[in-house]
Amino acid sequence: MDILDEIETAIPALRRYAHALERDRDAADDLVQDTLERALSRRAQWRGEGSVRAWLFCILQNRYRDTHRRPGPRLVAVEDLATEPARPGAQEGQMALREVHDAMGRLPADQRAALLLVALEGLSFDEAARVLGLPRGTLMSRLARARAALRGLTGRDEPRKVTR
Repeated sequence: MDILDEIETAIPALRRYAHALERDRDAADDLVQDTLERALSRRAQWRGEGSVRAWLFCILQNRYRDTHRRPGPRLVAVEDLATEPARPGAQEGQMALREVHDAMGRLPADQRAALLLVALEGLSFDEAARVLGLPRGTLMSRLARARAALRGLTGRDEPRKVTR
């Protein structure tokens, strides 16, 4: 598969990750746009090590850090909740999903990024560590803290009992 095809295939995953980081659709779309522009303009610099997808996540993560490092006020748009379609009969599931979504937003950014790359995007521990520029052990530690914090924030502190 050509690098351009691999970049195109990764766009939905980039959008999911950017939206989870930014928590604002327009800002996430801007972040993905910046990521794609940077990747396309520098595709000759890709060394062929690892997957193109992981390389794109690395670019996106760096762009995200750059935009949040700048001083000054940052405008945040409020998501229009009225745009969500009604789903009859699934209220409990939707409430649980909303609860987890809100709890994810309360996690520290470093923990949220680690959890999203591994749990949502399915990157290996080594790929996620490379994207975030961390040693594997640090990534594992952040994942453990993120999972524990998420359980606490959603009221699921108690370990699950395994039934056979």
